[in-house]
Amino acid sequence: MLNQYTLNQLKTLKLDGMAIALSEQFDQRATDDLSFEERFGMLVDRECSHRDNRRIARLLKQARLKVSSACLEDIDYRTGRGLDKRQIASFASCDWIRRAQSILLTGPTGVGKTWLACALGQQACRCGFSVLYVRIPRLFEELRIAHGDGSFTRKLQAIAKTDLLILDDWGLHQLTQDQRADLLEIIDDRVASRSTLITSQLPIEHWHEYLNDPTLADAILDRIVHQSHKLKLKGESLRKQEVRTEYAAQSQRSDLQPSP
Repeated sequence: MLNQYTLNQLKTLKLDGMAIALSEQFDQRATDDLSFEERFGMLVDRECSHRDNRRIARLLKQARLKVSSACLEDIDYRTGRGLDKRQIASFASCDWIRRAQSILLTGPTGVGKTWLACALGQQACRCGFSVLYVRIPRLFEELRIAHGDGSFTRKLQAIAKTDLLILDDWGLHQLTQDQRADLLEIIDDRVASRSTLITSQLPIEHWHEYLNDPTLADAILDRIVHQSHKLKLKGESLRKQEVRTEYAAQSQRSDLQPSP
């Protein structure tokens, strides 16, 4: 009979995965014929798996991904968006994050930029990297508040420590001078040390004009453009395609219904 004291001791030592596996071994009795080394090895494997799962769950929660279900395995390459399977496969290893490289993801609205960014973010969490997703308008609102309550420096430090920063909706709204200065601070902290993923409807060649300050624009773009992977998506909005598909399905169902 399993000693409850032993289970409590394992939990006290924060070996929850091992405690669960030990309880299962006693309940199922399928491991009775295994050696001590084999059974102990199973306990250790379960503890490692349990810790990995908890770490990934914690990283995903901290990432605040807009599309939490997005993952690289679910990418649809049939929609003609210009995705390169080999390039996406290379991103799956997360070596680009280890090398402090960045990704610039552009394309028209509705082609799946945010979804793909979140899928890359989830993959980064799986590989043990810290991730933060934020839309550009919300980021500047958070920074405005941080300026006011005196937490701006701590906010910058927290962002700087994040392995992958995902900046969504770059270029939707004109920036103020203070926002451009804040953006330079964020980008400068990440040069050659952390990765940034930016999504935008604006082609990269229009970013200098969007920033609307030659000096700051040169400084910002010099830090993010030259050492980045560039993905340019194309095609029709996936949302429009989904609407047409649903409409066609509804029409087909209506045609199949018997007349009264």
